[in-house]
Amino acid sequence: MAAFTEFSIRRQYSTDLRSPVRWILSHTRHQWYIILFALFGAAGNAAMASVPALLIGDAMNQIQQESPDLAAFGSIAIWIALSQLARSLLMMLRNFGFEIIAQRIERQTRNELYVSLLGKNMTFHSLQSVGDIMARATNDVREVNMMFSPGVNLVLGSIIFLFVPLFLAPDFHPQLIFIPAVFIVIYFTALARYLHKMSTLSREVREAFGIMNTRLSEALDGIEVVKGAARESDEVTLFSRNIQRYRTAAVIQGQLEARFIPPLLLNISIALGLFHAVLLHLNGMINLGQIAAYAGVLIMLGFPTFTSQFAYTRISLGVAGARRILELINTENVLDQNLEGYTQPMVGKVEFVNASFQYPASDKPALHQINFTADPGTTIAVVGQTGYGKTTLVRLINRTYDCTEGSIRIDGVDVRNWKLESLRRNISMIEQDIFLFSKSIAENIAFGCPGASFDEVIAAAKAAQAHDFIMELDKQYDTVVGERGATLSGGQRQRIALARAFLTKPRILILDDSTSAIDSATEDKIQQAIFEAAKGRTTFIITHRLSQIRWADHILVLKKGQLVASGTHLQLMAQSQAYRNIFSQ
Repeated sequence: MAAFTEFSIRRQYSTDLRSPVRWILSHTRHQWYIILFALFGAAGNAAMASVPALLIGDAMNQIQQESPDLAAFGSIAIWIALSQLARSLLMMLRNFGFEIIAQRIERQTRNELYVSLLGKNMTFHSLQSVGDIMARATNDVREVNMMFSPGVNLVLGSIIFLFVPLFLAPDFHPQLIFIPAVFIVIYFTALARYLHKMSTLSREVREAFGIMNTRLSEALDGIEVVKGAARESDEVTLFSRNIQRYRTAAVIQGQLEARFIPPLLLNISIALGLFHAVLLHLNGMINLGQIAAYAGVLIMLGFPTFTSQFAYTRISLGVAGARRILELINTENVLDQNLEGYTQPMVGKVEFVNASFQYPASDKPALHQINFTADPGTTIAVVGQTGYGKTTLVRLINRTYDCTEGSIRIDGVDVRNWKLESLRRNISMIEQDIFLFSKSIAENIAFGCPGASFDEVIAAAKAAQAHDFIMELDKQYDTVVGERGATLSGGQRQRIALARAFLTKPRILILDDSTSAIDSATEDKIQQAIFEAAKGRTTFIITHRLSQIRWADHILVLKKGQLVASGTHLQLMAQSQAYRNIFSQ
C-alpha cells in the first residue's frame, strides 16, 4: 500500500510496489510450492515428448535388419504409448498448476487494488476517471491472470523443449549440436528485439483501451444529458475515434507479431539439420535410425517457436497491465487512517482555526483563513452564492479533504489526530446528489448501521417522512432501487438518505442542500424531522431556503472562500450587505 491510506485491512502478504516486475514476483513467490509442481510437470512433459523420436529411430533400425524382431516393435509401441500417457499427466500437472497460480494472483490483485481504491481520498477520486479505473480493475487485472496462464505456462513449458535437442543431438553425433545451438542464439536475439518493441506497443494498447472505456462510462453516466441535447451522433463520432486509436494500436501489434522471424528460422534450421545429418550418414558416421530420431528431436523446436510469440505477447500485456494497476496503488494519499488516533466519545464542538484549503488543480484557495466555533448541539447554517466554498467547508470536518493551512478541531482535538474511522462514524453527511446502492430500501437505510433491527429502520424512515411512500411500493422495504436510486424521485431519494443519517445517530450532522428536491408540501414535515434530529447534535445546514436558515442558532456567510459575516438572521439582515444580497436575488 502507499505510505498513507484512509482505509486498509490485513492482507495475507505484503507486496513490492517498486516496479511492475517486482510487484508480480512478490505475488508469485507465495505460490512457490505450486510452481515447483508445475515446473516438474513442464520438465517431465518435455522429456516424454522426446521419447517417441528416439524410439522411432530404433524402429527404423529394426526395419533395416534382414529379419526384424516383431517383439521389439511391440515393445517400442508399448513404450511410446506409456510415455505419452505419462506426458499427458505431466502436461495436466503443468497446466493445472499454472492455472491455480493465475487465479490466486488475480484474486489477490483484485483485492489489493480494491482496498487501495477505498483508501484513496476524495481528491484522487475527483480527478480520476471512473471508466479508466474500471478498465484497470477489470481488464488489466485479467491481463495479469493471463500473463501466468497461458503466458508463463507456455513460456516455461516450451523453453525446456528448446534445450532438449542440445542434450540429445550429441548422442547421435557431436556435430549435430551445431544447428540447434545456432537456432537458439538467433531465436533469443530475435525474441529480445521483439519484447523490446512489444513492451511499448502493449502499453499503448492498454492505455487506448482505458481511454475508450472512459468515454463509454461518461456517455452512459450522462445519457440523459446526451439525449436531452440530441448529441448522440457526436458521441458516436467521438467514441469511434477512441475505437480507431485502440484498433490502430492492436493492428501495429499484429504487424509486429507477423514479422516475428523464428518461424522462418525454424524451417530453415530443420532443413539444414536434416541435410547435415544426411551428409554424416553418407560418410558412415550415423545410421538411418539416428537421422529419423534427430529429425524428431529438431521438430521439438517447433513448440517453443510457435507458442512463444503468443505467450510472450501475453506476458508483455500482463506487465503493461500491472504497470497501470501500480499507478493507481502507488498514487500517494495525503489522508492517514491513523489507527492509533483519538477515539474518545465525541461531544460535537467544532472549531475552525485559520483554516484554508486549496484544491491541487487550482491556482487559488477555495477557503482562506476561516475562523469560527460551533458549540455542541447548535445548528449552523452556511450560506453564500454557488462556488463560494460552502461544500468544501463542511467536507473539511469529516476529512473528506484536509485543510492546507490552519486546523479544524473537534472537542479540542485536531481532526488529523482522530482515528479516521471514529471521526467519520460520528459524522453523517447528506449531500444534494444522493447516492443509493442497487439494494433494497431497508439495506440502503441501514447502510451506515448494518446491525440495525428492522424496527429501527422503520423508525428512522418515519422520522425522515419516508415511511408512507415506502409502504406504497410493491415490496415496501424490500423494494430494490435501481443503480444510484434511479427508480425513485429526487425527493424520495433524499428522504431515504435522511433516514440513513438518522439511523447512525451521529454527533455531527451535515445537510448539504439536502432538501432541494423536496416539494413544498413535504418540506414542512422534513424541516420538523431535521429539527428533531438536530436536538443534541451539532448540525451544519447548507441551504438557500430562508425557512431553514431562520431557525439556525448561527449563520456563516461565505464569499469567494472567505468568511465575511456571521451571526443570527436578524443580526445579519441588519449588518451584512452580502447576506441581504442572497435574499434580494
